[in-house]
Amino acid sequence: MMMKRMGAWMLLALLTLVGEWHGRCYGCWEEERIGLLEIKALDGFYLGDWVDSSNCCEWYGIECDNTTRRVIQLSLFGRRDFRLGDWVLNASLFLPFKELQSLDLGSNGLVGCLENEGFEVLSSKLRELDLSYNRFNKSILSCFNGNLSTLKSLDLSDNGLTAGSGSFYGLKVLSSRLKKLENLDLGWNEYNDGIFPSLTGFSSLKSLYLSYNELTGSGFKVLSSRLKKLENLHLGGNQYNDSIFSSLTEFSSLKSLDLSYNQLTGSINSWCELKNLKQLDLSRNNLGGSLPDCLGNLSSLQLLDVSKNQFTGNIAFGPLTNLTSLEFLSLSNNFFEVPISMKPFMNHSSLKFFCNENNKLVTEPAVFEHLIPKFQLVFFSVSKTTEALNVQIPNFLYYQYHLRFLDLSHNNITGMFPSWLLNNNTRLEQLYLSGNSFVGTLQLQEHPYPKMTELDISNNNMTGQIPKDICLIFPNLESLRMAKNGFTGCIPSCLGNISSLSLLDLSNNQLSTVTLELLTLQYLKLSNNNLGGQIPTSVFNSSVSEYLYLGDNNFWGQISYFPLNGWKSWIVVDLSNNQFSGMLPRGFVNSTNLEAIDLSKNHFKGPIPRDFCKLDQVQYLILSDNNLSGYIPSCFSPPSIIHMHLSKNRLSGPLTYGFYNSSSLVTMDLRDNNFTGSIPNWIGNLSSLSVLLMKANHFDGELPVQLCLLEQLSILDVSQNQLSGPLPSCLGNLTFKESSQKALVNLGVLLLPRSIEKAYYETMGPPVVASMYTLLKGYWPNFTEEVVEFTTKNMYYGYKGKILSYMSGFDLSNNNFVGAIPPEFGNLSEILSLNLSHNNLTGSIPATFSNLKRIESLDLSYNNLNGVIPPQLTEITTLEVFSVAHNNLSGKTPERKYQFGTFNESCYEGNPFLCGPPLRNKCCEEAVPSQPVPNDEQGDDGFIDMEFFYISFGVCYTVVVMTIAAVLYINPYWRRRWLYFIEDCIDTCYYFVVASFRKFPQL
Repeated sequence: MMMKRMGAWMLLALLTLVGEWHGRCYGCWEEERIGLLEIKALDGFYLGDWVDSSNCCEWYGIECDNTTRRVIQLSLFGRRDFRLGDWVLNASLFLPFKELQSLDLGSNGLVGCLENEGFEVLSSKLRELDLSYNRFNKSILSCFNGNLSTLKSLDLSDNGLTAGSGSFYGLKVLSSRLKKLENLDLGWNEYNDGIFPSLTGFSSLKSLYLSYNELTGSGFKVLSSRLKKLENLHLGGNQYNDSIFSSLTEFSSLKSLDLSYNQLTGSINSWCELKNLKQLDLSRNNLGGSLPDCLGNLSSLQLLDVSKNQFTGNIAFGPLTNLTSLEFLSLSNNFFEVPISMKPFMNHSSLKFFCNENNKLVTEPAVFEHLIPKFQLVFFSVSKTTEALNVQIPNFLYYQYHLRFLDLSHNNITGMFPSWLLNNNTRLEQLYLSGNSFVGTLQLQEHPYPKMTELDISNNNMTGQIPKDICLIFPNLESLRMAKNGFTGCIPSCLGNISSLSLLDLSNNQLSTVTLELLTLQYLKLSNNNLGGQIPTSVFNSSVSEYLYLGDNNFWGQISYFPLNGWKSWIVVDLSNNQFSGMLPRGFVNSTNLEAIDLSKNHFKGPIPRDFCKLDQVQYLILSDNNLSGYIPSCFSPPSIIHMHLSKNRLSGPLTYGFYNSSSLVTMDLRDNNFTGSIPNWIGNLSSLSVLLMKANHFDGELPVQLCLLEQLSILDVSQNQLSGPLPSCLGNLTFKESSQKALVNLGVLLLPRSIEKAYYETMGPPVVASMYTLLKGYWPNFTEEVVEFTTKNMYYGYKGKILSYMSGFDLSNNNFVGAIPPEFGNLSEILSLNLSHNNLTGSIPATFSNLKRIESLDLSYNNLNGVIPPQLTEITTLEVFSVAHNNLSGKTPERKYQFGTFNESCYEGNPFLCGPPLRNKCCEEAVPSQPVPNDEQGDDGFIDMEFFYISFGVCYTVVVMTIAAVLYINPYWRRRWLYFIEDCIDTCYYFVVASFRKFPQL
């Protein structure tokens, strides 16, 4: 309530000032209008610098008539410093702006309008109305009650408009009132095919945007007979299939068509009849085969985007050579063969934008290498080409002088840094040469290039020092990336003086000296160098710095004493693998945006501060490999945390309620500490948990069955503890699926230069289709790669990236688990590693283990397992490591075929009743008949099969007795000798007893 009152007072002050300036700017709000404003809520209403000038015609978003000085254009589109919040539109809001011709209220969270009131006070001259990105739903359609006959453009995109009779009827009524409407945007809503009959009344439409709805094409044909003037049709992001093609041929006036992001798969010949097409976007479909020849008949085509499809063929022999009017061409992410010489386009004098990523570059005879093209490109991108080997920079680039964007990254281009590219193209703004094989020192011409805003030469083989005059050559750099090279020496101090520089990445080099002024950039990455020294307090008090990566260096000192009022702007802080010491800094809690903290591999000591309980936004926390001690604060349960590593410290005590509410937690790493007590049952509440590492602690008790509730669990390591009891059979119900969430951490998006957007506007005008936005390099996702350490195949591995996303394994070894191995464990068909060694498990090896079709490591050694080894295990062809050593197994070893032919004697040793290769014990086929397959249901705890022992003993005893009796009966001599023997034995026993009794009294 207080916030709403403060907002009202601020609004009152603003309107009072505007009333005083009314004589200078007609149409601004007047003081007497205050009482007429109908405000539903003022949450989110910000003034900021909206009133920088006393003349409101100079305010941001306002345009006035040059003669009358009345406001004719008003834009309040979702500004961070002025937002309408949850207002309800009404007539009185617009009374001061009766002369408006254009009104933009987009992205303001508007929810509706008062009954029978709306935009009628503006209806006399209003031409353009933008209400996009609000929350009107279908209620907005009732707001157009006045005479809006002059309205030509209406944007209702992204308003949650849904299908239904009420919504369709509202559109139909709207069409009867907006007779002159030429542009209608209903994109990013939830309309279905029922919308088409409601649009037939907009007979003057020239542009119709229906992108990103739920359209399939049914009923679309009804528009072709009514919207005869339609020139621009946008249907991207729907569910159209090939049937849409036949309906499009009747739109003979179409100039632009967007069918991107649909489900198109078949031939595209049927609509080559659209002779007037100038812009065509077919990107992000499943179209395949060669480009149709009839495409060459679209002689007016200026923009063609077929990226992210399945097209094939060499474009030198396709229809593109005939499209000489092309200004924009994107072929990326197909299976095209593209000549590196650009020979097919030498006569395309209008070509300005060419994008060819993820295709195959082909070379041509040397005669074509020196052809001079007629085009002068503005944008050229040939990156990530497949089968690229020792590619040279295309020769035609020697004749390009207007380039503003050049991307040749990830092509394995060899040679020295091509400084001649800069000499030829003085207007070059963005240059990407990363992921190649450039060698030698970075040699730059002394001529300055003030237009250059972004330079990326990372991931090459360049050496030497960074030129000291780089700041003079590129005085207006905004982004400089030179990581993963061999640069040495000091980082030029002048880089800290480039006011425009916001991103600097010099990581993974051999640099040794850094100037402290650099540490106040918005994004600074100097990881994995030879830098050292103390970090001054001013670094963490910077109001500009957001991302700081100083890991893998030699920085030292204590940062715990840094003032608590610092750290406010930080998003990522990485100080890992340095020599920092002292207590953990408490200043982190002052940053409301802090998402990642990595202080691992240092010398921090003491407990985890209770202040860390306030880190509500942190997603990535790594404090491993330090000397931290004490308990984890019970209040420490960040709701947003995804990955948490506290391993290799001296933390102790039970896990009480730390992380209790961290339902987003994906990785919990508590290895190598001194935690005690049982694993808490609330761990089953961590519904997103995928990696649980508790190795080498002092946990006891049983393994909680609540672990079975963790549907995402794929890596579990509780080895080297004192856990006991039976293994939970429900663990066999877990399913392992690929998960990129456990492999990558998204730490926000960096905003980089977007100069290419300006170049497009200047060259081709405002974008009609969305192809231009696919070229932007302005957004750089800031991912951090997660690393998980796990023991498998008798080795300790660090898993990361794509491998980690697929990895799955259980390590329950070195505990006190008892009982039989649950047969349900055989249902873990996707598991890659299972270690149950060094426990007290009994019973037989489940035959269901033959279902572990992907397992690579299976260790059952050092238990009390008995019975035979199931012969079905030989069907597992992925097994690399197998051990059943030191158990009580019997019978024959598995047949030596497939993977089992590679296992040596050590895999079976310590089982005295096992026989067969590779053991030295040979099996006697007559004495040892083929053994039956063990029954997984029986749970014998004996040394050997006792039932078999008793039966065999009884049979042998009976045979011996009957044999002796038969001999004595048949042979009288032996019968007499047997009786004499018995008599001698009786006499001997008698005299022994008598003699013993005679000696007894003498004792």
